[in-house]
Amino acid sequence: MDLISALHFLKLKEIPEDWVDAVWDLEFTERKPLDEIAEEELAVSGHKSFRALYQCLLAHAADHQKPAGKDGASQSIWATLGVNGVSVKSLVAVLSYFILAGKAKAASVQQRVCGLLAASIYLLLLGIPGSIANKVFHEVLLDTCADLTSHCWPQDSGKKRKKDGLKSSQTDGKRSKPQRKDTEMEVDDEEEEEEELHFSGQDLMKIRDAVVLLVQSLLRLLETFQLKDRPQSTSNCMQIFCKLLYFEPVVGELTFAAVKDITKLKSVPEMAFYGLQLLCSPKHGDQKESLRRVFHQLLYVILMMNKGNRGKPSLLVTSQAILSTRDQAVHFVCHLVTELKEMALPFLQILLQHICYQMVEKSEYRSHGAQAVAMLTSQMESSDYACFIKWLSNFSRSSKMVHRLFSIDVVMVLLEQPERQPEECPDPELACFLPHKFLIQSLLFARRMDNSPTVQGHALNCLAQCLELPSFNVTRAIHDLFAASETHTVLESEITEGSVTAQQTQKTYRTLPFRTVEISTTDGSVFDAKENLALLLRRVEASKTNVRKSALQALVGLLKHAVIPMSWENLSTLSERCRDSAVSVKKKALQCVGELLAAKPECNMVQRVWLQGVVPAVVDPENSVQEKALEALDQVVLSQVKQYSASRHLDASQRLTWDLLGLLCHECQNLSRYFSRAFTIWSKQNKFTPSFITNLISHTEADHAAGAWLLLSKVVASSPKLPYGKILDAWDSMISSKAVSVPTCCHILSVMGDIAVHLNEDTKDRIVKDLMCWLKSFTLSLEVISASVETLLQFGRSEDIKQTQAFLNQHCGELVSVCEAYLASIILSEKGAENLNEELMVKHLHTLGVASLHCPSKVGKRTVLLVESVLTTHSVKLAENQEELPASLPLSQFKTNSLSTKVRAHGVITLGKLCLQHEELVQKYLPVFARELEVGTEVAVRNNVVVIMCDLCVRYTNIVDHYIPNISTCLRDNEAVIREQTLIMLTNLLQEEFVKWKGSLFFRFMSALVDPVPAIASLCEYCLVHLLLKKNPEMFSVHFIECIFHFNSYNKHKSYNKFPQSEREKVLFSLKGAHHRDKRFRIYRFLLEHFTDTQRFNITNKINQTVLACFADEELPLDADGAAILSETFKILSLKEMKLQAISAGAGGPAGEEPEEENMANMAKAVIQAAQKKVVSQVQKKAFIENTVPLIISLKSLLEQKRSPVLRDLMAYLQVTMQDYRNEVKECFAGDEQLAAEVEFALKTAEKEREMEEQLENCSLTGDGRIPTAQRSVQGSPVRSRPLLPFNFATPQVPRPNPVSARLTNTDSRVHRSRLEEPVQSKSIALERTVMRKGVVDDRAFSTPAGVNVNLTFDEGLSAIFSERGTSLGGETSVLHVRQNEQQAPGPRLWNVQSPLRQKKKTSRV
Repeated sequence: MDLISALHFLKLKEIPEDWVDAVWDLEFTERKPLDEIAEEELAVSGHKSFRALYQCLLAHAADHQKPAGKDGASQSIWATLGVNGVSVKSLVAVLSYFILAGKAKAASVQQRVCGLLAASIYLLLLGIPGSIANKVFHEVLLDTCADLTSHCWPQDSGKKRKKDGLKSSQTDGKRSKPQRKDTEMEVDDEEEEEEELHFSGQDLMKIRDAVVLLVQSLLRLLETFQLKDRPQSTSNCMQIFCKLLYFEPVVGELTFAAVKDITKLKSVPEMAFYGLQLLCSPKHGDQKESLRRVFHQLLYVILMMNKGNRGKPSLLVTSQAILSTRDQAVHFVCHLVTELKEMALPFLQILLQHICYQMVEKSEYRSHGAQAVAMLTSQMESSDYACFIKWLSNFSRSSKMVHRLFSIDVVMVLLEQPERQPEECPDPELACFLPHKFLIQSLLFARRMDNSPTVQGHALNCLAQCLELPSFNVTRAIHDLFAASETHTVLESEITEGSVTAQQTQKTYRTLPFRTVEISTTDGSVFDAKENLALLLRRVEASKTNVRKSALQALVGLLKHAVIPMSWENLSTLSERCRDSAVSVKKKALQCVGELLAAKPECNMVQRVWLQGVVPAVVDPENSVQEKALEALDQVVLSQVKQYSASRHLDASQRLTWDLLGLLCHECQNLSRYFSRAFTIWSKQNKFTPSFITNLISHTEADHAAGAWLLLSKVVASSPKLPYGKILDAWDSMISSKAVSVPTCCHILSVMGDIAVHLNEDTKDRIVKDLMCWLKSFTLSLEVISASVETLLQFGRSEDIKQTQAFLNQHCGELVSVCEAYLASIILSEKGAENLNEELMVKHLHTLGVASLHCPSKVGKRTVLLVESVLTTHSVKLAENQEELPASLPLSQFKTNSLSTKVRAHGVITLGKLCLQHEELVQKYLPVFARELEVGTEVAVRNNVVVIMCDLCVRYTNIVDHYIPNISTCLRDNEAVIREQTLIMLTNLLQEEFVKWKGSLFFRFMSALVDPVPAIASLCEYCLVHLLLKKNPEMFSVHFIECIFHFNSYNKHKSYNKFPQSEREKVLFSLKGAHHRDKRFRIYRFLLEHFTDTQRFNITNKINQTVLACFADEELPLDADGAAILSETFKILSLKEMKLQAISAGAGGPAGEEPEEENMANMAKAVIQAAQKKVVSQVQKKAFIENTVPLIISLKSLLEQKRSPVLRDLMAYLQVTMQDYRNEVKECFAGDEQLAAEVEFALKTAEKEREMEEQLENCSLTGDGRIPTAQRSVQGSPVRSRPLLPFNFATPQVPRPNPVSARLTNTDSRVHRSRLEEPVQSKSIALERTVMRKGVVDDRAFSTPAGVNVNLTFDEGLSAIFSERGTSLGGETSVLHVRQNEQQAPGPRLWNVQSPLRQKKKTSRV
């Protein structure tokens, strides 16, 4: 078909010329309607006619490309059109009619297809030589055609538009905004719009084919048509190609090889990459500038962001298609770098910097971004790579938390790459950045001291991962960190680094050109090995859970790889964290001890740590922790119990199992109670099968039989069928042998007691006889005696209670009689004490105690007196104590004994057991016990007395309650073991509510918080917060005010500190005086820290009413004691712990952590906190004005009248309190203008002092004139050096410097400008502030000294730093303020001011 025939369907000759002119006048910005007849005729045109015209033009275009017929062909096309009367102007106008019709939102499928085909025809025409001469080219129409795919292709591919609206920002939803805003739109129209958004698969295929044709036409145009003089069109094409990368998934891998035939490109993304490659050719402009723009566009593809024309980029939802496109973009960049080599390397550096700089906090995006950085750096030579690492090192100290976080991710992926050798880098200054050692020690490990817990945790976690890498150099670098080195210790508070004062990220988004991000900072401190390890152990106890978890993982990694020694200090930290307050940390600790056990199964200390961590977790209140502990025990212990054979060696797992059970039998017996709990749970799950029992019993004859009997003692109660014969054989062997260990004996006795019910009477009688003979031999240990008596009870148990009691009276009564006879022979005999066997005496006393509990009727008065005589000391003390003891006690019949403390301690326990069964003995001996606590000198005896009295309190609560003050007095005992025992016993009684918080008990508990032994103070804190406060949440607030009076020994108040105390107790528990002030305030702070805001508010009002009001009304005298109380009250009210958390807690989170703007939950929480803070602040202000201010005014007047030094404390309190109402001082103190003026003056004075301190700390000038470390911020910015077209690169603004720094900067700039004429040597320049202007920036800013050479990063660009206002494109012109690094910071500006007299003299001389 010839060209004219192909054009016939467009009816060009029938199109009115005025319509054509109008279309051209509108510059193709909107669709000009035709008359109805012409529109109907054109509407008939189908896509087949367009395709025929396209093919015809394609053939002509191919002829034009042939060298021989190029000129003739070009003349023939345009001449053919002219000869046949076809107006090119009309042709372009009609094509634009179809193009704009297809661009409409409500366009049908046919309109979209025809529009795409018309655009393809226009691009073909444009590519034919002579098109510009024939006025075919129009820049607006070219851009419209190129971008038509984004309008014609359904963005949601048949999905509802609403879903996309939730995800994205201003770019995706721009076209739908008018629909949402138009309130007058009819519902029917909206429904039609919704319907038109859905396309069938066939429709989509038609549109897709037309899109492919359009993209191919665009590529053909770029191959022949030069865009060198049309930078805006070049930029638009780049954006369009980057959009097309997401058009459809690519099957297979892209090669980016040279393309000879465009039609062989299969997918649209493949064509788009080829288009980007074409735009980088010299024919389309400066190749460097084109590369910069292409890399800039691909930046957001790699970051998986959607960048619109304005505003902040929005994150794309990660999917397989998005990730695939990102990978293709990375490979394409690598291809460009390979092809263009040196030309592309500077822009690769810029791309890497901006990937780092624009990274978001979300872990998924950071992970993919780090992988992209690793792949791109692999294309670099060693010198360029070293430059990037140097930049990354400074970047890792950025003030933004996400930057520091991402630098760690980058380090981790770089460590997985092959290590580069320093010899590969010709520059010796850069060679040090190549080894992996630098990445680990200077970048990764340096973040251990970051002021953001998130960064700290991530750094420690990655440190643990490094140890798992196969690289030997990585492991050696970590070894160097913890190996012995120079002794250099720095306090943690002194070396906290990471950022200068972090400020909240600004919400306004600034755009910056795509230029190098320059960062300058100082190096961090280096620790020695001991301090590194000490710091890691401190991190394990950090306040943030994620830091604790990461530190645990790092610690385990260091232990597993033998970087640090397997010391008990290092290992016990792991087991302690298994009891952490946070559930996630407990789980992590359990996982860590499991990993360590798997790595070091033969290490005895590791086995003990595993047991101490896992076994107690079985009774954890959190079910998930319980399950994890049970799972670990099941895998390591239960599942490894297999059939034993002497001829077969145990494998490693089985050896570990029996080693652990052996430890539970001996060194870790204290864990038996928790271990039993695990078996109680497992028994309900039917874990103990007959085969398990058979396998277990096979181990009772092995070398590790102790562990087997331990397990058997736990499972036998829930296993109905057992081989009793083997158990009885073991019993007979134990009775006849003396080599059986104590724990094994106890476990065998436990098994025997559990199977007693299944034995016949003859066997029972034989075993009972054996037990009695064994017990009466008194050769057993105390533990075995108790277990034997318990087993005896099991054998005597029957359904008839009377028969059971008769059995116990017979056998236990016999034991009581034997013990009584022995005691009588020792105590009543004249020479009995001389032949005393201490061990035998203790065993008789112990046997008497445990046996008497089961046969109280067989315990006579003689038995009690014999036991009591064990406690009788020298006759002198007996005479002194006689009046304290009951008159019924005939002390004179006993001779003075000289029994050892050990015997007397066991005698106390035995007497206590006798008292448990006889109430009259309790009433008789409680005064004796109380007196022993007061005057006794033997630690063991007094310790056991505390235990006995607390046990008696459970059974005889009302009787013992009177003696609770005597017990609580032991909280100030001279011996730490008694203080600890008393604390534990009283806590148990308070938990079970056998004891109430009456009298002085609470305050005595508080005194344990300041115990000289830190372990006891810590135990007290645990008991109060985690055990007792949960049962009584108001406990602290109720007693707080009385604490002030009690610990100051002040009893003049009518209500407080009125409970009875002896003088000895008052002295013991008094914390009065300046030397105890720190202890008192430690107690106050502890209480306030655990207050709720409601309690803080109420206690403030209560202090006003009960303390301040009493002094203001002169109910309490202002003597020395009163002044001390009032002074302390003001200091308490000034404590930061007294402030309401809703007001004092910042909405921005901890320092160094900027809230993620994308995280809507954080933003919502911040809004709620701000609203809550405002409301609470108003309520508190009202209460302060109404309740506190009148009292303060009265007290101030009274204190001034009496010239009391407490006035200073009152003013200090006001100064602290009024910080929250800085601008409302006059309103608060409307009743006392003088006081208001004094408070204002005090506040201003404090502010001035604070400013002076900040200036001294932050603004002291260093010797070389550089910015001090505390003030140096990470300043990153792109460089702008040449005319820039209207595209901008968006970069978050760094936090603004503090006002002092800003003033110094401005002063430096002014002084520097005054010295422009002075010759200056060549120096590099660090730009302080930059505001870019719209016009062309010259090679040298006019504020730059003429003799100064600027360091160039690439091209001829200056390094631009973020301005206060951001980059301006609105036509404003600003100056680049520069400052030399080496130059001393100038002093204050010297004003050029002269007096009129001096000026007169000058003129007269002239």
